[in-house]
Amino acid sequence: MKTFGKLITVIIFITVLIVGWLLFSRATSFNGKLKHIYVYASSPASYQAQIAEQINKGDIIDNITIFNFFANNTNAFKAITPGRFTIKRGESIYRIIQTFKHNRQDTVHFTIKRVRTLKGFAAMLGNNFITDSAKSLAFISNNDSLRPFGVDTFTFTTLLLPGTYDMKWQYSMPQILSIFAKTKENFWQSNNRRNRAAALGLTPEQAIILASIVEDETLKDSEKDTIASVYLNRLRLGMPLGADPTIKFALNDFAIKRILLEDLKVQSPYNTYLNKGLPPGAICTPDSITIDAVLNAPKTNYLFFVAKPDFSGYHNFSVDYKSHALKAKQYQEALDARNIK
Repeated sequence: MKTFGKLITVIIFITVLIVGWLLFSRATSFNGKLKHIYVYASSPASYQAQIAEQINKGDIIDNITIFNFFANNTNAFKAITPGRFTIKRGESIYRIIQTFKHNRQDTVHFTIKRVRTLKGFAAMLGNNFITDSAKSLAFISNNDSLRPFGVDTFTFTTLLLPGTYDMKWQYSMPQILSIFAKTKENFWQSNNRRNRAAALGLTPEQAIILASIVEDETLKDSEKDTIASVYLNRLRLGMPLGADPTIKFALNDFAIKRILLEDLKVQSPYNTYLNKGLPPGAICTPDSITIDAVLNAPKTNYLFFVAKPDFSGYHNFSVDYKSHALKAKQYQEALDARNIK
C-alpha cells in the first residue's frame, strides 16, 4: 500500500509539473520580427467562436488543443466585450487565457501629428479603430454628425490637437470625437487662451485656422509670432492674407516648391489671394506652440515677409511693398539659381 501511495504521489507530482509546464511555458508560435499579434472580438454572435477561429487559423499558439482545453474549462471568454486583444511573443497559455478572462483590451495610442484632409484623417481612424475608413469619412463629412462637437466639415480639423490620445479599439465615432472635443475645450480653458484670442478679435477656431497657416509657413518657432503679426495686420486692414500655403491646400498639392502666378488663380474658398479674410477651415493641425505664437503675436508694422535667399528657413520682414519686392526678387533669383521650379 505504501508503494502504491508513493506511486500515486509521483504521478500527481509529474502531472502537476506537466500541467504547469504547459500552462506557464512559452506558448506562442510566431517568430521573426513580430512582437505581437492582434486578436479581435467584434461580432456579438459569438466572441468565443470568433476568437477561437482566429487563434486556430493564425499560427499564434503552439498547442491549440491545450489552449482550448484550459480556455473552455475556465470560462475564459465569458466576460469578453467587443475589443482588440494583444498576444505578445513568448507569452504563456496562462497569460493569454488571463487576457481574455479579464477582458484586458488594448489601449490604442492614437497619435495626431499633421492632419490636412478629412479623407486622410478617416484613413487614420480606419487603421486604428473598429470603424473602417469609409464609415469614418461618411461620419466626419456630415454636418449633422459633427454639430454636437461644435464643428462642421470645414472646421473639423480645428477639433484636433496634435498629441497622443489613449483610447480603445472598439470606440465609436461619437466616443472618439468626444475625447477630441474635451481635449480642445481643456486647451482653450487653460492659460487664458480663449480670452487672449478674443482680444485679437478671433474665436478659438479662427485662431487655429490662422495658426495652421503659420505652421505651414515656417519650421522656425522663433519667428512664428512675427509671421502671425503680419497676418493679423492684414486682417485688420482688410487686405487679402496672400498666404502661399493656402494655395497648396486649394490645389491639393503639398509638394509644390514654387507658387506660380497661374496657381494664384485657382478657384477655391481657400485661395487667400482672391478671397479676403481667413479661409473657412484649417489647412493642417497646428502644434500648440504655433497656436500660442498666434495668441502671443507682438504688435508690429510688418505687412509682408518672404523667405531669405540663403534658404536658412528664416524670413525677411517688411513694412512696405517696395522693400518687400526687392527682397522677394532676391529670393526668386535664388530659386532660379538652384533651378527650383
